[in-house]
Amino acid sequence: MKEFAAPPVIEVPAELNITDLLERQVEADSANVLFGRQLSPGEWTDVTAGQFREDVVALAKGLVAREIQEGDRVAIMAPTRYEWTLLDFAIWYAGAVTVPIYETSSPSQVAWIVEDSGARLVFVDSAPHEKVVDRAVSQEKLESVSGVLRLDNDDLDSLRAAGAEVEDAEIERRRSRAGLSELATIIYTSGTTGRPKGCELTHGNFTELSLQTTKSLAHVVNKDSSTVMFIPLAHVFARFISVLCVAAGARVGHTADIKDLVDDLGTFRPTFLLAVPRVFEKIYNAAMMKAEGDGKGAIFAKAAQTAIDWSKAQEAGKVPFVLGMKHKLFSKLVYSKLHARMGGRVTHAVSGGSPLGARLGHFFHGIGVMIMEGYGLTETTAPITVNTPEKFRIGSVGVPLPGCAVRIADDGEVLGKGVCVFSGYRNRPELKDEAFTEDGWFRTGDIGSLDDDGFLTITGRKKEILVTASGKNVAPAQLEDQIRADAVVSQVVVVGDARPFVAALITLDPETLPQWLQRHGIDPQTPMSELITRDEILTHVQSVIDRANESVSRAESIRTFRLLEEDFTIESGHLTPSMKIKRPSVMKDYSDVVDDLYSEAAAGRES
Repeated sequence: MKEFAAPPVIEVPAELNITDLLERQVEADSANVLFGRQLSPGEWTDVTAGQFREDVVALAKGLVAREIQEGDRVAIMAPTRYEWTLLDFAIWYAGAVTVPIYETSSPSQVAWIVEDSGARLVFVDSAPHEKVVDRAVSQEKLESVSGVLRLDNDDLDSLRAAGAEVEDAEIERRRSRAGLSELATIIYTSGTTGRPKGCELTHGNFTELSLQTTKSLAHVVNKDSSTVMFIPLAHVFARFISVLCVAAGARVGHTADIKDLVDDLGTFRPTFLLAVPRVFEKIYNAAMMKAEGDGKGAIFAKAAQTAIDWSKAQEAGKVPFVLGMKHKLFSKLVYSKLHARMGGRVTHAVSGGSPLGARLGHFFHGIGVMIMEGYGLTETTAPITVNTPEKFRIGSVGVPLPGCAVRIADDGEVLGKGVCVFSGYRNRPELKDEAFTEDGWFRTGDIGSLDDDGFLTITGRKKEILVTASGKNVAPAQLEDQIRADAVVSQVVVVGDARPFVAALITLDPETLPQWLQRHGIDPQTPMSELITRDEILTHVQSVIDRANESVSRAESIRTFRLLEEDFTIESGHLTPSMKIKRPSVMKDYSDVVDDLYSEAAAGRES
């Protein structure tokens, strides 16, 4: 058993809460810009700390006028936009509790979250979301809901008007009532299995972790820094960063549609990004495909390898002269163009949700963007560990943040403790023994290791470890991450539990595939049903698998694979909103495909 704890760097008063982070910003500099609000494409309007607080209070008064009581739950179902964070703070200023709902949720999922949380009021983005909520409320006869308000009409103006008579003193009383131990939000895990569980996170979880983190990431998140938020604010990762930026006084913009991201980065020009690894994979793959399409694929390949070699050499402590000169040359020819696509000012990025992969980490570090990989769950208010500019090791997920600790159990499971760890699951007290050890450590369900410097490395998910028929333990993530990094691959699910060998189900990326097809003389309009049987594609995917197999033993290697016609998506029920594979759903829906795959392999051996 190994353990590493990082002591708190500051003492946080017990009476503090999330709203105090905004109050401190207003008191320190009410003119400091906290948000860039996009009213039309490419045009951002500054929102100062003072302006933001003024609108937060106005909406909080409206909530009071609508008879929202202290401790009541208020839900938000909307894409990532400025009003999401505005309402989040308004709910807290009214003394209530925010319940996020993913905008892609079905009526049955909405019904479950609203019923389990007891939400009194639901904010939705637009008419389609309103219909989903109305259907959920009517079908399940959810009597707790007193109304549904939209963000795309004049409902918020009406709410502000309704609260005009509410006294400032009432909002101040409600705002300041909560201490660190008070409930701030109930975030329902997107869930790779079963019904979502409501994680109850306190004001302390967000406030303490934010204040401790601002010390660790002071060079990245501060009054002079900025970011564009594009991952769902219903996810704990984006939510924590949103609160962290208010605590640090950083400027935040929002992109509701990922298709607009590149344009928004160009006009907002952020200094740091936060994303899941799939976004960084797509940035790399898009740049590679464009270079190959322009006949500059060989140059890009050399530039990419130079970036990786330079990063590894710098990590080792010495960059050879020739490598350094090549790096400078490619900085002007190639890397500068990648920087421009990200707005031209990005120097750091925070990655979480799943492993990034050392190759991608070295590539971005080599082009001048330090991706600080971190680790955490909804139950740990997002990060419990993170790489920082001062403590940085590619391939790891960093060291515990101040006030947090990590322990590796005897069976390899990662355990967590500290200011970030949640208080429990909503209406599920019986899960406490399952979630925590007898001495109070949270069981993450992930397998990992700690080195002597406190750097954590995640090697797999405890429940996802495959055991082949011969008894060999296989961690799917190690193979899946390497294969998914290829430009034409979208998703990968490694299979083999209780089977004679390891195999894989693979989907192709509809965004990058057409360019690849064109370069290989294949009509991009060819139906996917035909493409998955083409020798050129099968040969390419096999080469990708062969490279990944080099990192594992023969018993762990993928012996065969099947390309699927349909991609795994959130809408198909095979991905969580944070882009994690729902392995049980895939195994259930594709059980016949898996059976056929092994039957064909057995028949091939017999013949």
